[in-house]
Amino acid sequence: MASSIYITSAEGHTGKSTVALGVLEALRHSVGRVGVFRPIARSTVERDYVLELLLERVTTPLEYEQCIGVTYDDVHADAEAALSEIVHRFRAVEALCDTVVILGSDYTDVGSPTELGFNARIAANLGAPVLLVLGGRVGQGLGERLGQADARTGDDLRQLTDMAMAELRDEHAALLAVIANRSDPAALDAIVAAVGASVAASPVGDAVPVWAIPEDPFLVAPSIRSIMETTGATLLAGDEALLAREALGVVVAAMSMDNVLPRLIEGSVVVVPGDRTEVLLAVLMANASGTFPSIAGIVLNGGFDLPEPIERLISGLRSTLPIIKTDLGTYDTVVRITHARGRLAADSQRKYDTALALFERFVDADALLARLDVSRRDVVTPLMFEYDLLERARAANKHIVLPEGEDDRILRAAATLLSRGVARLTILGEPFEVRSRAVELGLDLSQAEVLSPFDDVLRLRFAQEYARLRAHKGITLDQASDTVTDPSYFGTMMVQLGLADGMVSGASHTTAHTIRPAFEIIKTRPEVAVVSSVFLMALADRVLVYGDCAVIPDPTAEQLADIAISSAETAVQFGIEPRVAMLSYSTGESGSGIDVDKVRAATALVRERAPHLPVDGPLQYDAAADAAVGAAKLPGSAVAGRATVFIFPDLNTGNNTYKAVQRSAGAVAIGPVLQGLRKPINDLSRGALVDDIVNTVAITAIQAALS
Repeated sequence: MASSIYITSAEGHTGKSTVALGVLEALRHSVGRVGVFRPIARSTVERDYVLELLLERVTTPLEYEQCIGVTYDDVHADAEAALSEIVHRFRAVEALCDTVVILGSDYTDVGSPTELGFNARIAANLGAPVLLVLGGRVGQGLGERLGQADARTGDDLRQLTDMAMAELRDEHAALLAVIANRSDPAALDAIVAAVGASVAASPVGDAVPVWAIPEDPFLVAPSIRSIMETTGATLLAGDEALLAREALGVVVAAMSMDNVLPRLIEGSVVVVPGDRTEVLLAVLMANASGTFPSIAGIVLNGGFDLPEPIERLISGLRSTLPIIKTDLGTYDTVVRITHARGRLAADSQRKYDTALALFERFVDADALLARLDVSRRDVVTPLMFEYDLLERARAANKHIVLPEGEDDRILRAAATLLSRGVARLTILGEPFEVRSRAVELGLDLSQAEVLSPFDDVLRLRFAQEYARLRAHKGITLDQASDTVTDPSYFGTMMVQLGLADGMVSGASHTTAHTIRPAFEIIKTRPEVAVVSSVFLMALADRVLVYGDCAVIPDPTAEQLADIAISSAETAVQFGIEPRVAMLSYSTGESGSGIDVDKVRAATALVRERAPHLPVDGPLQYDAAADAAVGAAKLPGSAVAGRATVFIFPDLNTGNNTYKAVQRSAGAVAIGPVLQGLRKPINDLSRGALVDDIVNTVAITAIQAALS
């Protein structure tokens, strides 16, 4: 058994980089230190975009240059010397990691023996079993969507497998598993059976699992940026951020406007001769109208400059659609576009999400890792914790409402959540505007419900309920009707009335704006006096709970006790054994004063209300976190030096401490997680990243499952 894995293919364009990404994700959520290695690179000058992408996801600090063995030129010059150098450089990376994902060559003719044979030889010398990736289609690039590639049958892939098995056997390479990637979606079972039969008949294929991943046209579609590069074009107008959108087809608009418009295709790139300005304007108007397909971009070919009035007109349209200009003629432009390859790059979150979703659905990652000599460590890294959050949320299958549909970060996070099956979603906003922006960004939100907070039926229902709940405050139905159109109130009413299981907001609103409706409508659980918050602080080897860092500025002793008990319950919800440290500027009986006395009183209240809970205080942070200091300052304590839940005496201390640990120690701060409400409502930082939103939705779904 080996701890590293060699991913190679029997030919080019099999999509093995997407398989490598799936394997890397599975490993880094189970193993502490994961690295990546590329035995053969195209060049030491031109950087390898696949290696760069994978390096962004590894959990071992590695430099790009460390992770390359040799170049193709080195192999051609002296294959034996190149192999020796590959082994030498790999061992240096291996020494820093628990496991290494090794990505085989890209089929640019290494030489003799065959390229697969040479990859197999490398794998044998590195002691890494081979994960063989077979290609389910013939052809490459956007041309595949135009009928230039054929799906392989099970028999086709069986013959390919027979040849690959012979290469692996001849080079004494061990086979870990086989994945038939980009397979015909209608023939997955037949493909697995055919490939499995070939593998089973080979001496190297005993009990080797076989999986098939279906073709997804989106993964092979090139981005507008890739098309711009391959045609030597420049950006003439439009939003540069939308260059990342993928082109799912190509339309040649070299005819009259009347004939072009019916031929527009959703997600396509439209090639317009630069001197056909009337066609250019017609395509722009069609894209903006909402009654025609939404296109990904326009390529103006021929090198013609647009007349000044046309440039001024386009500028006045304020269209975000990318318009790029190339000097190539129509034929050469189309040829280059159809041969442009879609690649898995860091700037395409949708491709990343799609690749992972396909891998997770069609490959048994647990069975794959079980065949490797890797085991889950006792430590919990941030990546492991985040992965567990997503897995638990996926199992919970809860419905979460996101009120801020006007924020691109929310839309990007929603696309990730939906593609990974983490939660069911409702996004608040005007449906046409939200869906149009999602299309512009190249996001698939088809599985999300998009709902206007001005929906007449729900507005009346929510207003009646809100007026009833707030009648003691003199709220009338007319006032309630205005209030519930606020997205935070509308989303909260959805949760209150069971139309959603939880809500996540705050990316573009204040904390007060997010949680005030929850105070008024959802209210606290009967046994809880106050709503408070925690941050889940994912350090390098463990996860801690910090509370309260976001809600109560100066809690009383009673409130502090309530925060401690709620925080301990939250810790249990997320698999953290609670040992509660009540923090202060002194430890034990060594200090006195109003602040330390408050913490001492709160500690006594916690012991009285939750006698089962390990709690100690007052404790200084070092006495709570460091075993040696804890033993010296408070010997015999079950919490000192071993605390997992840290309760700060006030918001000033808590908020500054979590940010200091986040920035200085490199911790991942997940939260704030609100606690004490009857139903889960969670707040986002206004600086939240897409990953922060994804994690907070997962947390909310888990809370909903446990509430």
